[in-house]
Amino acid sequence: MSDFNPQDHQWMALALQLAEQGLYSTDPNPRVGCVLVKDGQLVGQGFHERAGEAHAEVHALAMAGEQAKGATAYVSLEPCAHFGRTPPCADALVKAGVSRVVSAMQDPNPLVAGKGHQRLRDAGVSVSYGLLAEQARALNPGFCKRMEQGLPYVRVKLAMSLDGRTAMASGESQWITGAAARTDVQRLRARSSAVVSGIDTVLLDQAALTVRMAECGLTAEQQQRRGERQPLRVILDSRQRLASQPQCRLLQQPGPILWCVDDRNSSPNLVAQVEALPLTRLPQGLDLTQLLRELGRRGCNEVLVEAGARLAGSFMRAGLVDELWVYMAPTLLGSQARPLLDWPLGSMSEQQRLQIVDMRALGDDWRIRAKVI
Repeated sequence: MSDFNPQDHQWMALALQLAEQGLYSTDPNPRVGCVLVKDGQLVGQGFHERAGEAHAEVHALAMAGEQAKGATAYVSLEPCAHFGRTPPCADALVKAGVSRVVSAMQDPNPLVAGKGHQRLRDAGVSVSYGLLAEQARALNPGFCKRMEQGLPYVRVKLAMSLDGRTAMASGESQWITGAAARTDVQRLRARSSAVVSGIDTVLLDQAALTVRMAECGLTAEQQQRRGERQPLRVILDSRQRLASQPQCRLLQQPGPILWCVDDRNSSPNLVAQVEALPLTRLPQGLDLTQLLRELGRRGCNEVLVEAGARLAGSFMRAGLVDELWVYMAPTLLGSQARPLLDWPLGSMSEQQRLQIVDMRALGDDWRIRAKVI
């Protein structure tokens, strides 16, 4: 670590902006940007676009060419030091002759975790890190949590009326919010590794839980980088009701499905895209912690829960939620309608405090992002 000057901040901010361009396409890898600067001038830049392809440093070095020698590299995450699907970026920086590397943060991946910085130092490169670290971590919350805890970062998405209701007593809920909010949800799905829902939502709402690219509002470049990849759709269905609904909309859409069932029962074979995952049945339902550990093992960084009040409440009760994304519409559904969460609390001492980190208008609706404290 070291002190950083205003120019360092300027160039690292650019590296973070570049990294954000991979928001929808790098999964399960982190989003990373790199800037090469020599004599105060930008000579190279790049970002990681897709897993399995060149990392940010490689793109920046290719742009800089011979000018990389003696340059400073600003990278939003510590350069990797291991062979994965691509060679170590730390070695590429050394070979190119950069004189200084500034990283926003150390890589939480145990395969790297300081080894990249050490390899650079051993080669005589000046290394410092910790510049705009909070912003860099916010860009990759799921990758960081998965590397540190083995669990993905969990967001629960909810749409509610002004009086805090999510559906009529019958379960009817389409649509509470308007088109702008629904477009925002499509973008949220597009950045997620997996979308988790319950069988009631799948059957009652005929939810597909896919990313509809035409409705995302992504740029042409973002769409091209992302391609046709769909998030893993995870359905909790302890009584295996999906087996009797082969024509439901979920099964007619492309993309993999993880069908979570009670491990005490055998699972029938469904269509090829469906994989059964037996989970332990607890008194309150299928073991959600077990599910998230399995999703972490499979490389899922960010998980979006799109479900009714019961399953959303179960995730909250289990202490597994990192953020709530609440879309609030200027309408009233009345006291007979379903609540935001099925989560009975008996006293004020049991209340769950939240930190509102963002609140903005989307058409006629409001989106509230709140972190669970």
